Amino acid sequence: MNVPPVAERRPITRSHHGDDFVDDYEWMRDKEDPATLAYLEAENAHTDAATAHLEPLRQQIFDEIKARTLETDLSVPVRRGKWWYYARTVEGQQYAIRCRCPIDDADDWNPPVLEAGAEVPGEEILLDSNVEAEGHEFFSLGAFSVSDDESLLAWSVDTQGDERYTIRVKDLRTGEVLPDEIAATSGGATWSAGGTHLFYTTVDEAWRPHRVWRHELGSTGDDVLVLEEPDERYFIGVGRTQSERFLVIGLSSKVTSEVRVLEADNPEGEFRVVLPRRDGVEYSLEHAVIGGEDHFLVLHNDDALNFELAAVRVDDPSARTVIIPGSDETRLEDVDVFAQQIVVSYRRDALSRIGIMALGADGVGPLSEIDFGEELFTSGVGANAEWDQPLIRVGVGSFITPASIYDYVVATDELILRKQAPVLGGYDPEEYEQHRTWAVADDGIRVPVSVVCRKDTPRDGSAPGLIYGYGAYEASMDPGFSVMRLSLLDRGFVFAIAHVRGGGELGRHWYDDGKMLHKRNTFTDFVASARHLVAEGWTSADRLIAEGGSAGGLLMGAVANLAPDAFAGIVASVPFVDALTTILDPSLPLTVIEWDEWGNPLEDPEVYAYMKSYTPYENVGAHPYPAILAVTSLHDTRVMYVEPAKWVARLRATATGDAPILLKTEMHAGHGGVSGRYASWKERAWELAWIIDRATAAAG
Repeated sequence: MNVPPVAERRPITRSHHGDDFVDDYEWMRDKEDPATLAYLEAENAHTDAATAHLEPLRQQIFDEIKARTLETDLSVPVRRGKWWYYARTVEGQQYAIRCRCPIDDADDWNPPVLEAGAEVPGEEILLDSNVEAEGHEFFSLGAFSVSDDESLLAWSVDTQGDERYTIRVKDLRTGEVLPDEIAATSGGATWSAGGTHLFYTTVDEAWRPHRVWRHELGSTGDDVLVLEEPDERYFIGVGRTQSERFLVIGLSSKVTSEVRVLEADNPEGEFRVVLPRRDGVEYSLEHAVIGGEDHFLVLHNDDALNFELAAVRVDDPSARTVIIPGSDETRLEDVDVFAQQIVVSYRRDALSRIGIMALGADGVGPLSEIDFGEELFTSGVGANAEWDQPLIRVGVGSFITPASIYDYVVATDELILRKQAPVLGGYDPEEYEQHRTWAVADDGIRVPVSVVCRKDTPRDGSAPGLIYGYGAYEASMDPGFSVMRLSLLDRGFVFAIAHVRGGGELGRHWYDDGKMLHKRNTFTDFVASARHLVAEGWTSADRLIAEGGSAGGLLMGAVANLAPDAFAGIVASVPFVDALTTILDPSLPLTVIEWDEWGNPLEDPEVYAYMKSYTPYENVGAHPYPAILAVTSLHDTRVMYVEPAKWVARLRATATGDAPILLKTEMHAGHGGVSGRYASWKERAWELAWIIDRATAAAG
């Protein structure tokens, strides 16, 4: 008989604001304690045994994913300088190979049509990640940055899953890897204009990027510290404007930002502040030439909740000209600037959209939105490497339309399809349907829910269902295509995304209403969405599985306590389920910066009481729970393995009923899980098999 592990109790008392909480399992935070690894291994063994019967289904789903995927494939080439850049995958290999081929005709902006398996004339392999990954259980590519003259490549790799990267440099003319090697960086690498210097960031003990460094290529001396941000609420990053004219250092907390710039051809100069930070004001910028003069286009929320776009002169940022005013209906999210056009990414009616504005000697033209012709869709600006180009690369997809790459012809308002992600095995989008429905939350607020299923799926409550949610950091969960999801839909599942408060789908107010002392709205919105699906006949509670990861894992833990009867099972990936313990400890990675999202329970008794009222670990109750699968990674630096480990131990000790509670720990991965496409397919097949089993078994 496969008996679940019983975690040892080593009670300690946590005391804050006159409240005592006895924590039996905090000892698991010590990764060096042999008992910790022994417990995780015991849980893995128990989970393996408890799910062994699903191995045939897991293999079947993996085979389905593999059969639907064109394993040897190429991306659409992107034009930059004298080359077309692209990536290709090869059947049997885990990672992409990054390549380039020469441009034959400087006046031809149509990318070459490359065929899988066919020789590409003049092809150069810049980086083969399969070679880089040899001998490592985990591999992640961070930076991939080519110098302006296209002769040097800087790239970085993480082989532990802890998001600490080593930067290396390759001479693309000779293929030689240069002696320059920079360890323990946060991943990015930015070239100066002449390719003489690299800029990068490093992290502090809390895993916060806090320093920008300058490395002179070929130098054996110490790198130069360019800027250090002492305020623990702020992240720091470095890059370049799309014009390549300016190096940019961005400093940002959850609610405030500041940008510093320096001419990219003067790498040893001093960065200057564009607009000094003011508490609660966020902004980002791009360089634009308007009327023959240099400007910064600033996207900001100063007296504009959903942000406005303004132009300021590079030589005098104090004066502001509004390009797009703020709006209650439209949340401006990003801006890309080119020599002849401005491309604006924004969100309206819970959908991501793209608009184009002409840029010329007379100034800025009106905004023209690209029409993608679907009820539900996800759109975004693609890779555009040239400053002055007649085409804009964009991407779009939906629940039923595979990811599609287009070039938008500015002069004619035409969309040219360059590639749609192939789906093998006879996929027909006409066999599926997608809808937007609206749940009503406890306080009367309408919550958008996106739904997809096969057209022959019954609407009598008999269909199994999977509902996904996140609801934090103003992140929007958009309706995109997934080959893996077809293995659910073709088994009669309904799949839904609940666009709950705390996300950004309906603008900044939607985010504000699901954070800090409004966080419970995220959880009640999700429960309302689940009950709405049942009421509309899409599925039933005894066939519905809930899924979320990271901050969405906090959501999963909260709704397990709040409405365990609403779900047959819950999948919580790298779940933030011990949030109060984490946010109370400023020495833990990323805690201080999170206070702007959750509040500071260390100093504020109201925040402490509010968080304790909803955090999953503290609120585990002596009542039946649905089946729970918690998935984590030993080297996760964002949500540490200890959170789901403690949660599962407390659930086992407290919950009633006989629903299985499982913990699965990846011992060689980080926050994003396993690396490599085949490994990730196997991992998802493992999870989908559990979801299918629970949704069908619970219904009898």
